[in-house]
This record gives sequence, structure tokens and C-alpha cells, in this order.
Amino acid sequence: MLQIQRIRQEPEAIIEGLKKRGIDASETVHALIELDANRRAIRHEMEENQHRLNGLSKEIGELFKSGRAQEANALKQETGTLKEAIKDLNDRVQLIATKEHDLLLSLPNVPHESVKAGRDEKDNEEVKRVGTVPTLHDGAKPHWDLAEQYDLIDFELGVKITGAGFPVYKNHGARLQRAMINFFLDENRAAGYTEYQVPHFVNAASGYGTGQLPDKEGQMYEMPLDGLYAIPTAEVPVTNMFRDEIVNAKEFPIKSTGYTPCFRREAGSYGKDVRGLNRLHQFDKVEIVSITHPEQSYTLLDEMVAHVAGLLDKLELPYRILRLCGGDAGFTSALTYDFEVYSAAQERWLEVSSVSNFETFQANRLKLRFKDEDGKSQLCHTLNGSAMALPRVLAALLENHQQEDGIRIPAALVSYTGFDKIA
Repeated sequence: MLQIQRIRQEPEAIIEGLKKRGIDASETVHALIELDANRRAIRHEMEENQHRLNGLSKEIGELFKSGRAQEANALKQETGTLKEAIKDLNDRVQLIATKEHDLLLSLPNVPHESVKAGRDEKDNEEVKRVGTVPTLHDGAKPHWDLAEQYDLIDFELGVKITGAGFPVYKNHGARLQRAMINFFLDENRAAGYTEYQVPHFVNAASGYGTGQLPDKEGQMYEMPLDGLYAIPTAEVPVTNMFRDEIVNAKEFPIKSTGYTPCFRREAGSYGKDVRGLNRLHQFDKVEIVSITHPEQSYTLLDEMVAHVAGLLDKLELPYRILRLCGGDAGFTSALTYDFEVYSAAQERWLEVSSVSNFETFQANRLKLRFKDEDGKSQLCHTLNGSAMALPRVLAALLENHQQEDGIRIPAALVSYTGFDKIA
């Protein structure tokens, strides 16, 4: 959530920044400034009345002590009027604060200066491409056919148990999933991330904290009876571990990682792009989350991007890195880099990771702060990234490493799988 102080201090910069997302926020920004001014004016009047009330209460006590009850009782009538006025003013402040909060929740993060204006993925910028697209043998297959041929994934069994988008991994497919999870976690720990095992369901406060609620796109699985939500990513529980905390600045950067299943309704998804593992309602992902000083966050973002790139290098997959335009970036993000691996059999790029800097947007919702050198509380910067999302990585591994006599396992995974080939 944007800070009202920032909106007050640089309204035109925020309006211009949000134009990169294709949003005209001028009406909302100016409404917020007016609400903020009214709230502060009423609060000032309320504080003056409270100061007057405190003075009268002290004066009344002294009058009673000195036996001047008649004068004291006369002043008590004024205190009653002041109390009623203070209550009325407080009610007005709360009403304005609610309106202000609702408007703040409607505004996405302001894109970083390096972010290009644009409407959708067609306007994203490719900043790097690594690896060579493999030339496959005649008769090469997409991953859904390979999964059936080698008995790795049963999509129909998942439909029977639950529905479309909930595959069942089996045999070498299940072992490869487990191997990748352990590989990613070990690589993250070696890079200084502390591993956590977190709940797979969160309360509404956690969803609001990281920006998944309000759920404008209808992606969250909700359990109304319990007031809980199935997590769309480990980012939510891992980041919310630090909600309402004042962290020690000497510990920056605070780096965390965790594996969880992820649940997304993927409302409106259909067609060939969702076939096989391309888009699921339940999938496995290993996440990295960082909390740091505002002056260090973009250096840390570069480090996180390099770390994810290193994982794909070890998996021997061709990939590209995209800087997302304003219209394609997530609601909470100031700057996002997407990683896409090339699927040789499908002849298309598949997104496998997003690495984002949220600046203070999440921290403001989370009330996540640190003390600066002067002892003043300041908002942290939060960042996160997929390291990695498994389904499309698995799809690319199967497709790109397929040979006429089986599927080759990258050397970095062999010690985790216990086999170097699926045949």
C-alpha cells in the first residue's frame, strides 16, 4: 500500500508513474489528499479539545479541594460539552480514515523508473537470453505425451480425484519432483537463505499484508467457514512471519526460503496454453523472500536475479529474462523480472519464475519496520522470487532433454534423483 505521506508530498509523480500501468489515478490521488487534509484538521481540533478538557479537569479538582463546589460544577457542564464534541470529532476521523484506507487499497504500486509503460506481455523488455535452443530428434513429443509414455504423470487420475489442473505425479515423475524441491532448497540455503516450513493456509490479515487481498482477480481459494485462504505462493506465509515486527537492521538482508504447494483458481484460463503442466490449480514451488534496507534493495534484487539464473544454468535449460512493463507487472510490484525457459517441443517460452522488488508497498501493509541510526522507525523493503516453480521447469526438462531412447537428467540433479535417465 502506498504511504499517504508520499502521496501528499509527490502526487504528480505518483500519477505519472501509474500511467505506466495504463491507470489514470488523478481523481483517486486528489481525493486522498483532500481526505488526508480533512482528517488531520479534525484530529488537530480534537487534540485541542482534549487539551482543554484535561486542563478543565485539573482546574475542577483544585476547585473542589478549595471548597468552591459551585464554580467546579459550572465548569463540569463545559467538560460534558467538550466530551461530546471529542466523540463526534473522533467518529468523523474514523469515517474519513476508513474511506482513505479503502482508496489506498485500490492503488497499485508505482513502477520503478526503469519500468517501461505498456499494456501487457507484448510490451515487456527482454534484457538477457542464455543458452541454445536444442534441436530435437524427429518424433520429439510435448511433455504431456512424454508423461504418458514413461508413466510419469497421470492427468486423468487427477481429474477423477479432484478435477482438471490437479495432476498426479508417479514413479520417476514423483521422484523428479522431490529431487527438484530438495535441489532448489539446498541451493537457496547455500546462498544464505534460512529455510522455513510454513502453513499452507493463511488468515485474511496475511492475505492483505502481502497484497493478495482484496482478491480482484478471483484467484484465491477461500474457506469462509474458517476464515482462511489456501496460499497462492509461499511468499504469503513467509513474508507474514515478519508482520507487525520491528526487525534488527544489523541483520539485513533477512533472507528466507521455503517449499509449499500453491493453489490458484486461474479464473478464465483455457485453451492450448493450459494443457499439461502449463497452468495448474495446484503446483509445487520453492520461494525466496528478502527483507532489507531501502538503500540496498535494488542491489539485492540483482543478486536474486543472478541466483535464479544460476539455477537454470545448472538445469541446462535455455532461458530469457524479461523486465515487465507497467501493465503486466503485479499489483504490488515496483519492478519485476520474469524468467522464461524455452520449450523445444511446444516451440514457445514458459514462465518459470518472477523476481520482484515491492519497495515499501508490502511493508506498509505489514507494518514491517526497522530503526534507523537516529532511532526512528522506517519501513523496510521486501522482495521475493520463485526459485523455482516446478511444473513448467519439469515440462521444459522433459521436452528439452528428451532423446530417442529416453530423457536425460541434468548432472546437477542426478545425486537427488538417484538416476541419470528416464527410459
